Amino acid sequence: MNKEQISIALKEFILEKFPLARKRGIDHDTFLLQSGIVDSLGILELVAFIENEFSITVSDDELMPENFQNIAMMTSFVAGKAASDNVSNGMMQVAAKL
Repeated sequence: MNKEQISIALKEFILEKFPLARKRGIDHDTFLLQSGIVDSLGILELVAFIENEFSITVSDDELMPENFQNIAMMTSFVAGKAASDNVSNGMMQVAAKL
């Protein structure tokens, strides 16, 4: 999945789950936490969505505001994490064949 697809999926989820996002409208740079569109419980919903939708695991160390401030930051985080997980999985498969 490329960054554009990730961004679209995140935006659609946010618009579906958070009424204030629909009411105010959001773009990729809208600060979700600071604007009150998403609260701390909403972040947990976002993390669950990200883990399920993109088949990645978000560690406690990665639950930092800068990873979840807006759609653009989440997109970069997910894309980087997915690429990292793919490399790790590929290395484990190679090691298993040895």
